[in-house]
This record gives sequence, structure tokens and C-alpha cells, in this order.
Amino acid sequence: MWNGCLTALVTPFRGGEIDDVALERIVEAQIAGGVHGLVPCGSTGESATLTHDEHIALLKTVVRLARGRVPVIAGTGSNSTAEAVRLTRAAEDAGAAGALLISPYYNRPTQDGIYHHYAAVAEATKLPIIVYNIPGRTGSNILPETIARLSQVKNVVGVKEASGSLQQVIEIIATAAPDFAVWSGDDVLTLPIMAAGGIGVISVTANVAPQRMVDLTGALLAGDLPSARGRMHDLLPLVRALTMQFEVNPIPVKTAVALMGFCTEEFRLPLTCMSRPNREQLERVLREYDAL
Repeated sequence: MWNGCLTALVTPFRGGEIDDVALERIVEAQIAGGVHGLVPCGSTGESATLTHDEHIALLKTVVRLARGRVPVIAGTGSNSTAEAVRLTRAAEDAGAAGALLISPYYNRPTQDGIYHHYAAVAEATKLPIIVYNIPGRTGSNILPETIARLSQVKNVVGVKEASGSLQQVIEIIATAAPDFAVWSGDDVLTLPIMAAGGIGVISVTANVAPQRMVDLTGALLAGDLPSARGRMHDLLPLVRALTMQFEVNPIPVKTAVALMGFCTEEFRLPLTCMSRPNREQLERVLREYDAL
């Protein structure tokens, strides 16, 4: 089940449209960097500003570009269960290997509502489904007992955990079904989450440094904690630069990918380009990593 480093892909734009040429460059660089999977149309991919038609077309393009070399785990979440079902079925038809669904945002359902949301999507598709828990964006936390309940649903196979709580991660691993997988949803917590029993990370930083993130997760999967600690410490300045306090994801990472020459520095409103001081700071860090 998709161990290691999966990349939460940025979505390149040019002139207001999805830039398929740039997307191919990005996908090829990720595969060359050794990543174990691609995750388009998530938060990092600016899915909130994609139309449904763009969303489906982008999934099809990434599957086509991947050519079966790595699995494509499609972001198909929505705060409407019916829309999540539609997007997940479209991902299945496109040839995706699995689907990543953010917990319903804004409407803040109860824990029972969250359970039934995922159960309904699982019933409508044969794709393996990864739950995505990120309370900072959704407004509600999926509790460990709800995750444990979901782990009993046939094709709900794991969770991308971005609650920021290691206690919650440990409780999930302890109480969920034995074959239920946990991926870190926060790059800086990859080391402790995988040391606690997680199987990988769905990474923002991998857009910029895929091989470094692959090496980190490889060391952790091999049980080489001294090597993993060293690699995590080496990555910290880059991870910090890509998660600046006043520049919400994906602004820093997409700016970095643009500075590296893979795409234009273009966002869709309400996201805007980085402030000059932060952009200059990011560029300095990228030079320290020989990324430019």
C-alpha cells in the first residue's frame, strides 16, 4: 500500500488555464526523483479554485503522464457528499489507483456525519480511499474513534494525518484495523509519525526536493533512525521555508517550483504571489539546497 513518499502536486497555470506542458515537466521530475506516487488535485494543487471539469481533466492528464510508472492517488474531496462521489467515480474512470478525500469543510459535520460521508463514497466506488484529516482547513477534527470506525469500511485504507497531534496519530495506529495505513500530512512530522508506525508522507516538500524526501522515507521504512534523523535535520530549513507563517500553502512551494523553472509563478485568486521579502528568503534557502 503506497509506502514512502507521495507528492502532493502543484497545479501549474498559464494565462488562467492549466498548463499541461509545465505539468508534464513537473511529473517527469517527480518520477525521476524516485517518488512512490503522485497526488494531484489536493490542497497543494489549488483544487478549491478548479472547476469540476478542470478537476477531472487534470486527473486524466496526470494518469496519462504517469503511464503506470507510479500510482496516481486522486484528490476527490468535497464538502458535498454527492460531489465527492462524482469526482471519485471520475477518478476511477480515469485510471487512478486510489482517492484522497479531505474531510467535509465549512459545514463542519458531526463525527457520525463524517463517518457516513466517507462510507457513502466508499459504497459508490471500488477505489481504495484515503481519509484526509486537516482540521486547520476544514474546521473539524476527525477523532481517532471515528478513524477506527472508518478503518472497518472495506475500501477505506488509510488516513493522511495533518492534525498536528502525535497523540492522535498514536491512538489511530493503536485502535484502527491492523492493515489501516497512516501517512504524515505535515512534512515536518514525517519522522515521528513514521517512527510511530506510519508508512509514509504525502509531501509538499517533494515538489522541490523529491529525492531528499524519498531518501528520508526510505531510511525510516528500513528502520535506520540515525540516518533518518540526520536527513530530517538537513531538510528542516527547506521545510520551514515552504511553510511560512504568513504565506499559506501552496504559495511558497509553487513559487519555489516556478523559481526552479518548471512553471510560471501564477495563482488563482484569492491566492496571490509571495511578498517580496518572503520570496527573497525562499530564494536564499533554495540556493543553499542547490535547487536553482
